[in-house]
Amino acid sequence: MSKAEKKTPLKKGNKYFMIHGPVFWPAVILITILIVGTLWLGDTAEAWFNAAREGITDWGSWLFVACVNIFVGFSLYFAFSKYGNIRLGGEDAKPDFSKMAWFAMLFSAGMGIGLMFFAVAEPMWHLLYPPHAEVGSVQSYRDAMGVTFLHWGLHAWAVYAVVGLSLAFFAFNRKLPLSFRSVFYPLLGDRINSWIGDVIDVLAVLATVFGLATSLGLGAAQAGAGMEFVFGLENNTFLQVIIIIVVTAVAVVSVALGVQKGVKVLSEFNIRLAGLFLLFILILGPTLFILGTFIQSLGYYVQTFAEYSTWVEVFEEDGSFMSTWTVFYWAWWISWSPYVGMFIARISRGRTVREFVLGVLIVPTTVTFFWMSSFGGTALFLETMGIAEIASAVEADQTTSLFVLLDQFPLSAITSFLAIILVLSFFVTSSDSGSLVIDGLTSGGKINSPTTQRVFWATTEGLVAAVLLIGGGLGALQAASITTGLPFVLLLLLMCYSLQKGLAREHMQILAKGKDQEREDYHSIVAKLIKEQRKTQPVEKKKEKEED
Repeated sequence: MSKAEKKTPLKKGNKYFMIHGPVFWPAVILITILIVGTLWLGDTAEAWFNAAREGITDWGSWLFVACVNIFVGFSLYFAFSKYGNIRLGGEDAKPDFSKMAWFAMLFSAGMGIGLMFFAVAEPMWHLLYPPHAEVGSVQSYRDAMGVTFLHWGLHAWAVYAVVGLSLAFFAFNRKLPLSFRSVFYPLLGDRINSWIGDVIDVLAVLATVFGLATSLGLGAAQAGAGMEFVFGLENNTFLQVIIIIVVTAVAVVSVALGVQKGVKVLSEFNIRLAGLFLLFILILGPTLFILGTFIQSLGYYVQTFAEYSTWVEVFEEDGSFMSTWTVFYWAWWISWSPYVGMFIARISRGRTVREFVLGVLIVPTTVTFFWMSSFGGTALFLETMGIAEIASAVEADQTTSLFVLLDQFPLSAITSFLAIILVLSFFVTSSDSGSLVIDGLTSGGKINSPTTQRVFWATTEGLVAAVLLIGGGLGALQAASITTGLPFVLLLLLMCYSLQKGLAREHMQILAKGKDQEREDYHSIVAKLIKEQRKTQPVEKKKEKEED
């Protein structure tokens, strides 16, 4: 291992801030420019956000689609190639968590505001406007779940797998700082500690901030819809900004309590409450229809995987679907990947590459599919049977979809209130965990940064989400994710190549070590035989003399 692999970027600060200036200050300045510019431009900012989103999706939709498919391919290659047996942390590393605990945490990493927001809204929207079928046909019902599965399936988790595996390998096996610059060491060498590494980390910070802002904005919109549905409050931008302020304040308290007493407790609460919601729908909802929807939609997803995952609307006159849905999702997952990838990396020491990739791809995807089948399938059943008009409610306002569904079951006031609590709790844990990741990036890979610094980033995330809502609503949030996702997707492509080079070197070292061990064992055996032979020689000579 070279000296450069052990070198950590310079960190300066005191008990309140421990920063790596070339990353911290450019990130803060760029975020400040966005905030001030959005507030200053007012309505013009909304038009600019929409123009940016449309321009990028018109030009780069093929790039996002191609790259995300490449990430799926690379993930499977790493799992089933000769590198699959490489262990994160070295040959003697032991997993920090049991498989069940590891699987549970993988699920919690992907389970959040997005699933609460889209579980009902997305299938119903695709039913109203099916991209591959006629409205009202049987095929449109298949599409409703099939396209939803596409957006929440292997492609999303392949992005996380590539990022998480890269961070874990270079941090645990190459002993580099847990930072994005580190994964490019095979390509850049010592230059990862120069301005090039700083630019990489700044892009990672911006992608994380805007990915989190998108989730926080969606959460505020859904929580506001729930408050309007339950308490009669008007769900407008003012209410959503108030929600962001309050929840950010709670996130600051969580930061002050620390990981063990703050985010860990809330995360466990989230998983338990989400599990109760799933059980509630599964028992009181159309159970057999839900199970059938899960099995058939899973088969349909596999059947149409190649066709749907490479569709870019090149022959359609109206190309609005890609910009609104698929490209937005791919950009969102890419911008969200630093947070999820770093979280997964931290909990995966001791796993083999094959175990890591297959665990990250299969387990969370399966659980997510079942969640979507339960809530989305129930909504489809109620719509099909004429029991409730869920689709029209979704068309009027996507943020109310979950609460309209819960209103069809007993104790709707209680379950809707609990849904609001769950969304807000996901809000807090996302902000708290996200600030931890950004801290690491802006402090040169330091894991335990000062509490004050995490409070700063938690506050900044909430501020960005609030300003984007004021400056353009959900469209601005989508534009922010897509805009930061575009340059970051190119970094991820380079990351795949860099990871391959790193794994190849590790594999060669393991082979060389194995051959050295074989030689050592061989020489040890030969030496032992010689020693035993020398011991027997005096006895044999003595016998020969006596015989003479």
